[in-house]
Amino acid sequence: MNKHYDLGFAKVEIHDDYLINTISEGFVVMPEHNKILLDFVEEHFGDKHFIYISHRINSYSVNPTVYHETTKIKNLIGMAIVSKNQKQKSLCEIESSFYGKDLKHFTLIEDALTWKDFLLSRHKKKEE
Repeated sequence: MNKHYDLGFAKVEIHDDYLINTISEGFVVMPEHNKILLDFVEEHFGDKHFIYISHRINSYSVNPTVYHETTKIKNLIGMAIVSKNQKQKSLCEIESSFYGKDLKHFTLIEDALTWKDFLLSRHKKKEE
């Protein structure tokens, strides 16, 4: 599965076991935007475990309470932040204190995908 959506404020790529979200420049992500994420999760993943990859090539803001709502998505097992901006790495460390699941910063999508495979494999072993 590989689907692309342009929501105006974000571009979303859906793959078999992950999604990549690229938020538009200057947007402010609020808790109500989780409803859109939940709709994608329900439609494309059902109960299947997946990873969320935030591709931060633009500058935008995230209300920290978003992470509290995001942790409620039971089949979301981790979040990768991908950005070459060093400031984003520092923000990721702060954001991880609001997010109760695995959250890690990467500079390359390829590294985030390798980590995704590791997380999914580790999670599968825990279930066995």
